[in-house]
Amino acid sequence: MVIKVFLASSSGSTAIKKKQQDVLGFLEALKVDYAPLDIACNEDNRMWMRENVPVEKKPTNGIPLPPQIFNEESYCGDYETFFDAKEDNAVYAFLGLPPPPGSKEAKEAEKAFILENGPVKNGTVENETVESETVENGTDDAEDEENLEAEEVEEENLDDDSLAPVKQEEAQEEVEDDEAKGEDDQPVSEGEEDLGSEEEEELRQLEEEEDE
Repeated sequence: MVIKVFLASSSGSTAIKKKQQDVLGFLEALKVDYAPLDIACNEDNRMWMRENVPVEKKPTNGIPLPPQIFNEESYCGDYETFFDAKEDNAVYAFLGLPPPPGSKEAKEAEKAFILENGPVKNGTVENETVESETVENGTDDAEDEENLEAEEVEEENLDDDSLAPVKQEEAQEEVEDDEAKGEDDQPVSEGEEDLGSEEEEELRQLEEEEDE
């Protein structure tokens, strides 16, 4: 990309000459390549400049005065806008050029980028890394919750399995107790009652013989 600066080499205006010198001197200090195009000696340059300066940037008489600055075919501005960009350390942005690394403008651009997007680490915006870590942590937390739920279900099943033999033993004991109670509650038969009365009679007779 070539920066084009339209000048008037034979201008009788001291103010215009000073403005042109300021622009060229600053571009040279920044080591920016530029092409000076004289409109005083070249009618084509004069016509091209007048046709390509935007209408809203032209003065009321419709004739733009030098210096006028272009980046190839793209209009950058006149001396006033160039001066404002210089005061704001934004000349490279004004010219449509990337600032060289380490320059004040590059540092300012980096600060602005950090304020807008967050710090850059290893070529990656740190905010994006934090978001991805948050997503991963969220996934891990969900997995942990699922694992805990599964463990709780397993513990409940184990508790049920361990209690099952105890319940079976208690049920068996209840059955045996019921059977034992059933045997005790069974009525005595008539034969057993007769045997009992005969034994009592024999004992009574023995006691009477001993008394005699």
